[in-house]
Amino acid sequence: MQGNHLQTDVLVIGSGIAGATAALQLADAGVDVLMVTRAREPEESNTYYAQGGIIYEGKGDSKALLIEDLERAGAGHCNPEAVALLASEGPRLVREILLEKVGVDFDHTRDGDLSLVREGSHAASRIIHAADATGKAIEIALLRKLKQHPHVTILSGHTAIDLLTPSHHSQNRLAVYEPHACVGAYVLDQTSGEVLCCLAKKTVLATGGLGQIFLRTTNPQGARGDGLAMAYRAGARVINAEFVQFHPTAFYMQDAARFLISEAVRGEGARLVDAAGTPFMQRYDAEWKDLAPRDVVARSIHREMLQHAVSHVYLDLRSYIERDRILQHFPNIHQKCLQYGVDITKDLVPVVPAAHYACGGVWADGAGRTTLQHLYAIGEVSCTGVHGANRLASASLLEALVWGARAAEDICAVLPETTFSPRLEIPPWTYIGSELPDPALVSQDMSSIKHIMWNYVGLVRTTRRLERAIRELRNLETEIEEFYRAARIHDSLIGLRNAVRTALIVAQAAWTNRRSMGCHYRE
Repeated sequence: MQGNHLQTDVLVIGSGIAGATAALQLADAGVDVLMVTRAREPEESNTYYAQGGIIYEGKGDSKALLIEDLERAGAGHCNPEAVALLASEGPRLVREILLEKVGVDFDHTRDGDLSLVREGSHAASRIIHAADATGKAIEIALLRKLKQHPHVTILSGHTAIDLLTPSHHSQNRLAVYEPHACVGAYVLDQTSGEVLCCLAKKTVLATGGLGQIFLRTTNPQGARGDGLAMAYRAGARVINAEFVQFHPTAFYMQDAARFLISEAVRGEGARLVDAAGTPFMQRYDAEWKDLAPRDVVARSIHREMLQHAVSHVYLDLRSYIERDRILQHFPNIHQKCLQYGVDITKDLVPVVPAAHYACGGVWADGAGRTTLQHLYAIGEVSCTGVHGANRLASASLLEALVWGARAAEDICAVLPETTFSPRLEIPPWTYIGSELPDPALVSQDMSSIKHIMWNYVGLVRTTRRLERAIRELRNLETEIEEFYRAARIHDSLIGLRNAVRTALIVAQAAWTNRRSMGCHYRE
């Protein structure tokens, strides 16, 4: 069975805010874009589940004030150039792309102004939002434009297997002497089982996060580190992988899905409390209390749980926020909690920390360029240095927007000069295994990865735990690679292979960095 070859100007892998922004800006400039996503519906992405909001600009706010907040949250480990770029470009691009071009329906005050809220570690009310489903509103608005655009083709239900590099894949062995470059990707059509060889002058990696390598996460099923693992195998530089941010407040109930309880809830005044309703954050951070940086809040909850031998703590909205305001600002959280018998206007909300956001990733410069020629990385899969050792609330959507636009601008500038190498000669995918992977084996291996990462590479890390994690993950990766080579190619198997490689990248980075910084905490 021979795979088909597709050829395009730009291949965008991922359909969240980063990939969608890049695709739209490119398409509007007349560039042909092929967007692929493993999700059956392109809306399904980390962006879709982002609740709180996106940084804009507040009254009395300034670039300097935002820079100060980003660097403080990032524990002094932020890239100054990237932070300055975000603070300078962010508000303008929110206005030009989200407000004017795609018309995201953000909340407004009765006077018609954009509704601005304050979140943890922000010195000003500068967050705009669409109730408590901001990411969903942004994603739907961007994809509405993309779906009707003549220069965009969207392939949903298509999983990227590996990035194509002539030095790895070309049948012409002389290609190994050329500069290391990316020329597209092998992509699996989940429905037909066919593997497409997608050749592109430029490839944009926008695959999102890696939360699914942990037992508890706020991320959707697709966030298993696909992009990070593919880029690593292709030879791209990866940095800051140890900095995985745990969101302090994911809904907790036995056998219930872990969904996010937005930081905006605490921004509106809700407090973290014990079972008796007594607030406790003032014992851990007297200045910021419940609005302390996420790593501080998450570890404080962790300590509280250990100290009192409890499985979770609570968020108290009812005592601090008026009922009408709760219903107005958090309708989706209210409805979702009601499904599990918790009324946030009357009851304490059970919460635990959960893996939420990867601050590290594929190294990318101010235009999203990676260390591989023709490969760009944007959004959560990338590491620009904006977040340093810990992300500031609502900075992720803004970073994805800014770097999506900047990558598109850079590609437009250089695309006319970009040609395919005469030594390209990428062959069709070779089909080896014939049997579908045993779902029981895939499930068991994935469960092992999640438990290893949660217990040994979680909120609090030690040398012994990390050494054991690396040892067990290496053994598991060997088994999974053999499994991968023998079985028929399938989305679940691709995800398993990527998850174990991503877990090792994170664990090894955490073992190497012996200094506690931001959301990387070593005992």
